[in-house]
Amino acid sequence: MSQKNRVGIAAGRGLLLLGAAWLSSAVNASQSMIITVTKGFGVSLYATDVGDAKQMAVGDEGTLFVGSHKSGTIHALVDSNHDGRVDKRYLIAKGLDYPEALAFHKGDLYVALEDRVVVYRDIEPRLRRPPRAREVYDQLPGNGKKSARAMRFGPDDRLYIAISAPCNVCEPSAPFGSIIAVDVNSGSSQQIALGIRNVIGFDWSPLDNRLWFADMSRDWMGDNLPPDELNRVDVAGAHYGFPYVHGKAVQEPAYEEPKSLNITKPVYELPAHVSPMGMLFYRGSQFPAEYHNQILLAENGSWNRSSKVGYQIVVLETDGRQVSNRRTLVSFLDGEFPVARPHSLAMAPDGAVYISDDLKGNIYRLYYKDTDAEDTESESDYAPAPEQENE
Repeated sequence: MSQKNRVGIAAGRGLLLLGAAWLSSAVNASQSMIITVTKGFGVSLYATDVGDAKQMAVGDEGTLFVGSHKSGTIHALVDSNHDGRVDKRYLIAKGLDYPEALAFHKGDLYVALEDRVVVYRDIEPRLRRPPRAREVYDQLPGNGKKSARAMRFGPDDRLYIAISAPCNVCEPSAPFGSIIAVDVNSGSSQQIALGIRNVIGFDWSPLDNRLWFADMSRDWMGDNLPPDELNRVDVAGAHYGFPYVHGKAVQEPAYEEPKSLNITKPVYELPAHVSPMGMLFYRGSQFPAEYHNQILLAENGSWNRSSKVGYQIVVLETDGRQVSNRRTLVSFLDGEFPVARPHSLAMAPDGAVYISDDLKGNIYRLYYKDTDAEDTESESDYAPAPEQENE
């Protein structure tokens, strides 16, 4: 039997079809599409219409917060009866400057804007009437230079912020092209990694608390160059090559590598242009044991390649030091037609994994369905809850 299932999600209903050859688009019911999922797993439509969904953060009470880029909104999604479907949704903020990076810590929601980080204190009990945002850090680079941001709190309770380079290839001025760690109480910061290009996904290994991150390499060097990267921080302040070296050994023609520069090579090279974004080490218990402490990576997909690659969630099998294998868990690519562009990943309280889709503004829920039976058809009644704006 094939180890892949066909999954269908019907518009407005979250219809799950294992073994089906087609599905209706969550955006346009007349348009058919196919999602392929590893046997034993399922994908359901958790929420729709959340803008160009970017990074997510999960609150202590299970609230899923979703950031955006162009939409300028932050949504809060609540599954109050714990049935894997959104019951209530709230608009926490709108009209913001690129609130794509979110982090939740000790009851508070942190949001990176263009040139600063703000916090919404004690947010979960106040979703209907969110508190006023307070500035906690004002040293992010602005000045109209747009670059991707990502945030997570580390095991040391510091806020780690990835500040990507504002270019395809250039010598960015600091703090562009770096990961920093910020003490949100004192405002002090430390450079953790330099020489990065575009980092959205990072997480700490549950085995040794070392920081790993995925980096997207430059464009316009052909279909198969340069490789995207998976890196690990062994020494704070290490340089990871951008813009001088891409992957382990692809030299940048536009810039000469400084002779005195000590470059840390990636742990693993990903195929060129898959665009790695969200990543996490799976810490839940719902998935089978073979997935525990392994890396889940969202590949947002190629945009300037003659044939498309990426558009999937992959598992990177690791022993905590090296990566031995990369395999597809969920594919959102139907031939040459992408039905979603997975951006970020977040762990649900029950061990499922949320996937944000910045192509159609959907949130998907990846879960494990323990069965050895033949492919079956099941149905879940899904109706997006009405949005409740601030009063």
